[in-house]
Amino acid sequence: MKISCLIVDDEPIARDIIKSYCEHLEMLHIVASCGNALEAKSILQSQHIDILFLDINMPVIDGVSFAKTLKNQPQIIFTTAYKEYATDAFDLAACDYLLKPFSFERFIIAVDKAFEKLQAKPDKKDQQVMEGASSKTEDFIFIKTDGKIYKIRHDELLYAEAQGNYTRIVTERSVLMPKMPFSNLEELLPASLFLRTHRSFLINKEKIDHIEGNRIFISNTEIPIGSNYKESLFKELGFSK
Repeated sequence: MKISCLIVDDEPIARDIIKSYCEHLEMLHIVASCGNALEAKSILQSQHIDILFLDINMPVIDGVSFAKTLKNQPQIIFTTAYKEYATDAFDLAACDYLLKPFSFERFIIAVDKAFEKLQAKPDKKDQQVMEGASSKTEDFIFIKTDGKIYKIRHDELLYAEAQGNYTRIVTERSVLMPKMPFSNLEELLPASLFLRTHRSFLINKEKIDHIEGNRIFISNTEIPIGSNYKESLFKELGFSK
């Protein structure tokens, strides 16, 4: 199995290091290496990419912001010299986060993680069939907490909030606090209906009462709109800003 890779970094030396690491692993095929996100975008639109090695601190548009624009994301391995971006990277469900300078051994670990996820990911055609079947037959999720399994319909879920190792799920009838990562709940819900407004909040857009400033109101509850999510949120709602 050949894994297609794209390297995006504004530093030529950094690109060369990743390229040399890739060349030591026969399964990796470097499709292209570029210096900014705009070059990368055109490549991603024209070619299939399995793994994206993406620097964060780049001109024009940074790596985290660029990753948010990708609808069909490859496995993203962020590469950066700044550890403070780690939380934002993992909020985007990044495969891994390599802090420069990283060793070849650490690089292999990251690639292995991506490879495992690629193997678990269904074929695109199969995925479309699965998603089509899901949209027709499933409008609910199951959540386990307090020794019970609850069935929650999409149309009764108001919003969810990350709280440490737990996720607070607020529905029209109750509040549940399962011990599960916030990102896991997000993966269970259809992206067409449930939107991130903040690193710690996910909302059902059908339940929005109104928006005022940087707050969304749902059933008399104020939910913050994070600066990193505001632009994409308003686009999803049909507004430019």
